[in-house]
Amino acid sequence: MARRKRTPKPPPGKPNKVLVANRGEIAVRIIRACRETRTPCVVVYSEADRNSLPVLLADEAICIGPGPAPSSYLNIARILSAASVSGCTAVHPGYGFLSENPEFAEAVASCGLEFVGPAAETMRLLGDKIAARHKVNEAGVPVLPGSDGPVEPGREAARLCAAIGYPVLVKAAAGGGGKGMRVVEKEADLDAGIAACQTEAKRAFDDGRVYVERYLVAARHIEIQILADKHGRVVHLGERDCSAQRRHQKLLEESPAPAVSAELRERLGGWAVAAARAAGYSSAGTVEFICDEQDSCYFMEMNARLQVEHPVTEMVTGVDIVQEQLAIAAGEKLSVKGPVAPAGHAIECRIYAEDPHDDFRPSPGFVSDLRLPGGPGVRVDTCLMPGCAVPPFYDSLVAKIVAWAPDREQAIARMDRALAETHIAGIASTVDFHRRLLSSPRFRKGILTTTLLDEVW
Repeated sequence: MARRKRTPKPPPGKPNKVLVANRGEIAVRIIRACRETRTPCVVVYSEADRNSLPVLLADEAICIGPGPAPSSYLNIARILSAASVSGCTAVHPGYGFLSENPEFAEAVASCGLEFVGPAAETMRLLGDKIAARHKVNEAGVPVLPGSDGPVEPGREAARLCAAIGYPVLVKAAAGGGGKGMRVVEKEADLDAGIAACQTEAKRAFDDGRVYVERYLVAARHIEIQILADKHGRVVHLGERDCSAQRRHQKLLEESPAPAVSAELRERLGGWAVAAARAAGYSSAGTVEFICDEQDSCYFMEMNARLQVEHPVTEMVTGVDIVQEQLAIAAGEKLSVKGPVAPAGHAIECRIYAEDPHDDFRPSPGFVSDLRLPGGPGVRVDTCLMPGCAVPPFYDSLVAKIVAWAPDREQAIARMDRALAETHIAGIASTVDFHRRLLSSPRFRKGILTTTLLDEVW
């Protein structure tokens, strides 16, 4: 099923027609970038998303299967068929689903289409966390002390972890999204921790390899947004603090990061650019670092896709990251000439259809009433509208509320005001949880570490 509209011809240097291979708020975000560049776009959708906002906004919409993701948003053949019948010249994968799947990127290229993202070989390199550690370390980027390759339960792993020092973090080599990770506090728990991570990694990624590295307690999670074109130019757009996490899943991000000096910002930016060059990267990407209390920072991973939290960077730099992605895919040079200094301060709250009072249990259902915030400095990226369905098949992120202000204190006040204006009826949400987080003394003082939520909630 498709719905068609007449659209203007895109300007030079942009794809002729883009297939949006995703759903929810990120599909809406990509559609809007296409509209502003006068690029026709087609969105795919599952039967569960038939009446969703992306379907209403896109120039064309094509159903690719039932609600469960394996039959729709993870079905490469159906997505490519939709691109073919609609005459698309490029495919934007958004984030999640197939966005970091090198086989999907190769399949897109084999059909003569542009993949809006890095090359498949780059994606494959960065998807192997062990190989990525080696590659960036060779480029002069520091990595946490850890294993040189996969580990197995037994004496060799015990000797290695004794040398590293406990606690250690066992991580899936093909991991992501907080899956396949386990903190081990002492040697007696190591074998069981490795085995549990291997099982989870095999189930989640079809790759049971795990490795270990030193675990930093009360650390800061800082990431650098980069853009790289196909002509060898790589720039960074500053940092985001993503320390507010629950079970390794980010809940709130802000830029610039509190307590990051100009010297540390420059150092992290240089490392991020070096990592991207070493990987042969093009498109938008994010290099993630973990930092201790002494500002010693180490590479964690590089995400070969558009990040959920990219609006935070857009708000403080004025750079439209999705439009840059589209231009890069079309072979254009970056419009950004160098590092961009942040202007003001931005905070993003991820709003999930979850019940914080019931261990954040997902809350699918119908949105019976909706009121979204607005006013100066407030941006809302969402797929919600009154009467819409939040299906049970997908990630429960339903909105991102972003507040910008001249400084951090004003941004916090503006975000609290925006959250107070927000009303979502019919499903549980994390709106009130975020207001509680914003009001905590530690957050207001900018004392952000990955243990923050343990103390606040």
